[in-house]
Amino acid sequence: MREMTGGEAVYEALRALGVEHVFGIVSVHNIPIYDAIHRLGGITPVAVRHEQGAVHAADGYARATGKLGVAIASTGPGTTNAMTGLYEAQFASSRVLLITGQVESLYYGKGKGFLHEAEAQLPMLRTVTRRAESVRRTEEIAETIIAVARDIQTGRPAPGAVEIPIDLQYGRAEVDIPHIEGWPRVRPGRDALARAADILRSARRVLIWAGGGVLASGAEGELQTLAESLGAPVVTSANGRGAIPEDHPLALGPLSAHPALQELFDTADVILAVGTRFQAGATRNWSLRWPGRLIHIDADPGVIGRNYTADVAVVGDARLALAALVRDLAGVRVEPAFAARAAELKEAARAQIRREIGPDYAAIMDAIREVTPRDALIVRDATVPAYLWGNRLLPILAPRTSIYPTSAAIGPAMPLAIGAAIGAGRPAVVIQGDGGFMLNIGELATAAQYRVPVVVCVFNDHGYGVLRTIEARTFEGRQFGVDLATPDFVQVARGMGVPAEAVDSPAAFRAALERGLASDGPYLLDIDMSKLTPMGGLGSPPPKRTPDIAD
Repeated sequence: MREMTGGEAVYEALRALGVEHVFGIVSVHNIPIYDAIHRLGGITPVAVRHEQGAVHAADGYARATGKLGVAIASTGPGTTNAMTGLYEAQFASSRVLLITGQVESLYYGKGKGFLHEAEAQLPMLRTVTRRAESVRRTEEIAETIIAVARDIQTGRPAPGAVEIPIDLQYGRAEVDIPHIEGWPRVRPGRDALARAADILRSARRVLIWAGGGVLASGAEGELQTLAESLGAPVVTSANGRGAIPEDHPLALGPLSAHPALQELFDTADVILAVGTRFQAGATRNWSLRWPGRLIHIDADPGVIGRNYTADVAVVGDARLALAALVRDLAGVRVEPAFAARAAELKEAARAQIRREIGPDYAAIMDAIREVTPRDALIVRDATVPAYLWGNRLLPILAPRTSIYPTSAAIGPAMPLAIGAAIGAGRPAVVIQGDGGFMLNIGELATAAQYRVPVVVCVFNDHGYGVLRTIEARTFEGRQFGVDLATPDFVQVARGMGVPAEAVDSPAAFRAALERGLASDGPYLLDIDMSKLTPMGGLGSPPPKRTPDIAD
């Protein structure tokens, strides 16, 4: 044990957890923590422009690295600002830790109207985290942080939070920093694995469904080995993209909901689902059905059977379970014609989607994949180009390179990309709509300050394109609240010190993207969607251009 301040105890706990970056905003209710980080070194603080952006950045960092993402906020308004980021991290099963302050212990719980008083902050945090704790003694700061971090990184990842009253941050005490050797994996039961192996040995047509749990456990190698050993095709959930490279001959991509692949589900003897919840979008709101047996592997027993009844439930870590199946099924091969047919159906689905998005967006998508390095990060927001081709057709070729808002929130892409690029040390390409970009546009200044290599592709239709189409279909063509007077994004970016250019064709996009990736920091492309061939589906053309704010 050593004597230290509460702020130093936070620092020492983070160092023990292997934390190298934190994202946040300094405040009177967390300043001792920032002082310790500044004085003691080894942790790089990234000053964002909004606490929502801090948690999104920590989330992107966690997804891109597999490590703990940490955000630091102030009590009260700082923490309420962080709630959307925690909501998204919870939806995405992301290992994010929020450390926030609280008013002095003398005033906490008395409702006296103290600065940034937040009496119900802890129960609020518990609505969007697996575990949230409030520290009551300086001596307990480090052990509480490490206990919460252990909890949220064991089994299925989840966000967590710790609040620390400001007097405890300034206070001094003898503090013990627990030794950490890693977190235990949930070991799958032998009997369940044996039953799963028996079913797979007798199967002729196996379809593997890989979810985000494969990546969370670092099981992409075991997944690919099992798929190749069996000769079984692999479909992924949106969160599972990158579990197998999408140019692999057995990879079907995130196309489970596409009608062209229904034949595979109809004819498969066995569905082997690993680390997935079978969310709504991947299952056509759970209308997807199959007659074959289901083997469901997940570290969280609560998700098994929630949406589909499993014939065999294997509760355990994906990496351990898949490694065991690789050993137990050595030499087992399934019907090769099934994988060949799967490849044909995948190509038919992809060809149909390409026709729907039209030649200009197909060319832009191809440019992103051809110009961007294989291991670069592809970050999408909830926007028309992402829905129609970024989330379905744009190939993901490496693990932990596909990031998008799982909750379908608009706006997180920019800070998600900042955290991911900082953590991975690789460039990120951001597919962003103009409406969503405005929600976190301040984080462009964060990217500029830290020279983060993000190329922000703003697909600009001067409004909310998805909602515009829904209104047109639902309310007899009436449009309301969906058209926006947007700023000149090129001038805004340049005003923040970010190089930027306007784009009005696929050829111009490719050239601009090459320049953006060659730059030594952030870069912005403002893509005029009115100049491109319209996409089908949700991609109806934007209305006649309304004046920009700058006009």
